[in-house]
Amino acid sequence: MIPLSLKSRFKSWRKFGLALLVVVALLPLIGLFFSKQILCVDSGSVQGEVMVVLGGRRIHKQTRALELYQQGAAPRILITGAGDCQEVRIALAGKGVPPAVLQIERESHNTQQNALFSIPLLRAQGARRVIVVTSWFHSRRALKCFRHHAPDIEFLSRPTMADLPKAHWPNKYERGWVLTEYAKLLYYWVRYGVSPW
Repeated sequence: MIPLSLKSRFKSWRKFGLALLVVVALLPLIGLFFSKQILCVDSGSVQGEVMVVLGGRRIHKQTRALELYQQGAAPRILITGAGDCQEVRIALAGKGVPPAVLQIERESHNTQQNALFSIPLLRAQGARRVIVVTSWFHSRRALKCFRHHAPDIEFLSRPTMADLPKAHWPNKYERGWVLTEYAKLLYYWVRYGVSPW
């Protein structure tokens, strides 16, 4: 026969386990519902010496970079990321951005490398204030990564706005990326020491 105190403890642990299971099950929904507030970092109307546009096949990034350039946010643009940086450069030049103000970094394959490979180029230009342009849901990790690796440079964030969720929920195409972004934030914190806060 099981003692009464042991039964009581078992019931308490079972309730705690069930509550923990419910919380874990709700985390993805909470993460999606509050994704704009948690993942998107926008520094507002700012100016810098260089704009860094992170690669990735997302048309909104180059559109945002063009918009910011036309508003006078930064006189120079550095496009970073293997794969599509040349295409972004051609697209921006085709929209009236002078080729002389465009520079590319074509070796990086992830956000960590975007920062590590871009920072020497920024320092060579004497940049002290830099605007980071990337997808809204990637803006927190990108900004924190650049700041982590170059605390001597002031980095600001101007993420994409055209694809920002109109309500609380990201569109069906971005939900997977948004949920993955939380895992990447945690991974970058543990692996590289890049704090998300």
